Amino acid sequence: MNRFSLAISSGIARITESALGPYQTAVIRIGFTATWLLFLLREFPHRQEMYGPDGTWDFDLAQQLIGTNGAFTALIWSSSQVWFESVYAFAVLTSVLLLLGWRTRTMSVLFMVGVLSLQNRSVFMGDGGDNVLHLMCVYLVFTRCGQVWSLDERRAGRAREARVRGERVAPDRVGPALWGVLGFALVAVTVAGRLDGDLTVPVILWAVWLGQAVWWIVDRRARTAQPRILLDVVGNVVHNGALLVIMAEACLIYATAGWYKIQGSRWQDGTAVYYPLHLDYFSPWPALADLLSSSGTMVMLITYGTVIVQVAFPFTLFNRRVKNVLLTAMITEHAVIAVVLGLPFFSLAMIAADAVFLPTPFLRRLGDWGARARDGLSRRLSRLVRRGDHRTALPGPRTPENPEHAHVGFGA
Repeated sequence: MNRFSLAISSGIARITESALGPYQTAVIRIGFTATWLLFLLREFPHRQEMYGPDGTWDFDLAQQLIGTNGAFTALIWSSSQVWFESVYAFAVLTSVLLLLGWRTRTMSVLFMVGVLSLQNRSVFMGDGGDNVLHLMCVYLVFTRCGQVWSLDERRAGRAREARVRGERVAPDRVGPALWGVLGFALVAVTVAGRLDGDLTVPVILWAVWLGQAVWWIVDRRARTAQPRILLDVVGNVVHNGALLVIMAEACLIYATAGWYKIQGSRWQDGTAVYYPLHLDYFSPWPALADLLSSSGTMVMLITYGTVIVQVAFPFTLFNRRVKNVLLTAMITEHAVIAVVLGLPFFSLAMIAADAVFLPTPFLRRLGDWGARARDGLSRRLSRLVRRGDHRTALPGPRTPENPEHAHVGFGA
């Protein structure tokens, strides 16, 4: 009984004392924002046909659909071309800022707004990866995804170093100003009735906005440390719960995909992979597809291997070595799908979801490699700048006081 109680208490302490998986949540943040950003930039020339008011799925059809399912999308608030361009630019901007980790709590909410606004406007756009991104952008709001590899971490680190040196740290003015502007916008759209429909998104928006206010007031006005500790515990519990949901969602995706594949006759006879390789829509590299499908044994191994990996992966989470092997296999499979079948954004979204299971030591080494590469690049750029300044330096005035040019004269 004592061992059981000790295990329970240590588990509770682990959940409440810290936000687990800081590197994993940072990779998820970077992975999904990069996927969405690349998609928006790639489809920028086609944005009108996909999400614009003059697209095939026109504004009237979108209104009818939203009236039926109550989904959130800011693009239904107006059919104006200017409004559409503003929302599209807003989605790009929030993706960049969240990718960099600037004000991650606020940007995660705005990133969710941008994703849902575009995807719910035209629900038939996407290749499967959009469904994953749709779910993960909501879960990401509840995580502390800016603990590492973010501008927020760098700003907090500089503030801590200044306090250690005894310097006075200037109060944050950007956060309250951003909170005020976004609060005014939230109140305006709520009063105008723009948030009618499903309550999920409005509740998230108001909860985060009010939570930020409470956090700021306690951080500035609390006379003891207990209120701050309480808020920190609540934030850790919410973060860890969201991280668990993300992991469960990834397992559910693979488990359902694997078990549905088992029921298909083509997956049972080992020929399922052959057919998408010969569809024009999924053959950006026909020669490569022909090479992979030329061997019946290869097709059979890939078909059965895909099913085995997807079905077995959720059961391997309790064995680190086996889990890492299957995780490597799945990431490799998605990379091959991105190239061979021409589905880069679907593959990037799935790889970003898989990243939640990557081991922390590997992610730390990856971060160290990135930091060394960044430092090496900055040193090279500094040397190039210094060399350029040296080459472009002008000689001094030719006066007797300048010994370097004392020998120069009209007869030189």
